[in-house]
Amino acid sequence: MRIGLREPFMKSFMLPAEHHIAVQRVLQLGRSGDAAVLPELIALLSLPSNEVQRLAASAIGKLAGFGVNPEDAVKALAPLARCARHPQTQQYAIRALKAYAAFAHAHLHDLRDVARNPVLRDYVRAAAISTADAIELAAKDATSNVRHWCQRCSLVVSVQEQDLSQHVFQRCYCDRCFDEVFLERRNFEAQVELNKTITARDGTLVQSKGERLIADWLTAHGITYRYDAKFRIIAEFQIRPDFYLPEQDVYIEYWGLDSPQYKMSMYKKQMLYQQEGKRLISVYPKDLPILDALLRDKIESYG
Repeated sequence: MRIGLREPFMKSFMLPAEHHIAVQRVLQLGRSGDAAVLPELIALLSLPSNEVQRLAASAIGKLAGFGVNPEDAVKALAPLARCARHPQTQQYAIRALKAYAAFAHAHLHDLRDVARNPVLRDYVRAAAISTADAIELAAKDATSNVRHWCQRCSLVVSVQEQDLSQHVFQRCYCDRCFDEVFLERRNFEAQVELNKTITARDGTLVQSKGERLIADWLTAHGITYRYDAKFRIIAEFQIRPDFYLPEQDVYIEYWGLDSPQYKMSMYKKQMLYQQEGKRLISVYPKDLPILDALLRDKIESYG
């Protein structure tokens, strides 16, 4: 990796104003929970913007539990899952297919081919492995009439309840427990969003000056990142890494507080990263004066 240079396929081929409108529209559709928006999302997949395609694929995956036609969704996602102009678009299409696992069985061999392709990015191949495994498991469950139980109340759940809760939480919940967990998560997310009061150079809202310095450094060096990515699964836990670098498959955490409760949470999170073999860069307040050297050395060593 050559820090400071953007790859040519990162560019959008749309006018800035049109691109902004399309991005806002696809985000709105993805949050709608309305199955009727699927045709418009499919149309957005054809726009010449990597970001719009990626967001549209993600939105189609999010709508899996809201009654969309699964055959139409899979048909739209499968070509991008096999081959997309940008590796992140391919990754998102593959992950979206996972939400339709039972209906994507015809594409299992294609996903296995993607997983074995050494030319592709590691995160694309990892997504293909995970989705292919989910498709095979769904097929086995369907043929053997496997029963699933809610992890909170132990009631038997329906296939629809299982599919929705697995897609949203990667857990098995009945509808009642799903609603309770969803409300808890929504309240937590609302509090996190209220704490994002500092604006980074690229417009991202972050929670501290240390996070702003990290975000600005990544932007200045042309490194794509996701801030506060929601509910990334590590082992049996759901975490929200401060920064995730998808093209390097690297996590960055800024450990900015010093309270006993915060330190306990920090040690637990660091242990999860280590147990799962994740690439983690830890940044502490004392590291901020040498942030450039620290991030450069760590990211280049992982690259």
